Amino acid sequence: MKATVHVMLKTGVLDPQGEAVKTALGALGFDGVDAVRQGKVIELDLAETDAATAETTVTEMCEKLLANTVIESYSVQIG
Repeated sequence: MKATVHVMLKTGVLDPQGEAVKTALGALGFDGVDAVRQGKVIELDLAETDAATAETTVTEMCEKLLANTVIESYSVQIG
């Protein structure tokens, strides 16, 4: 079973990488970009066959390792 985790900085947390991308886009002539938030996508191939159990397990992975829940939010997609 495949799981996809999207991790993003929480609203209000400064995103220096996003700001650097926004500046670079402007330098390349893409002037219509007001803001950029950068995150990460983590894909997991799981041996688990039950979707509910897989979601619970991946959520636990996020809480313990994959996301810094103080400054990041995450979403889990199973399937």
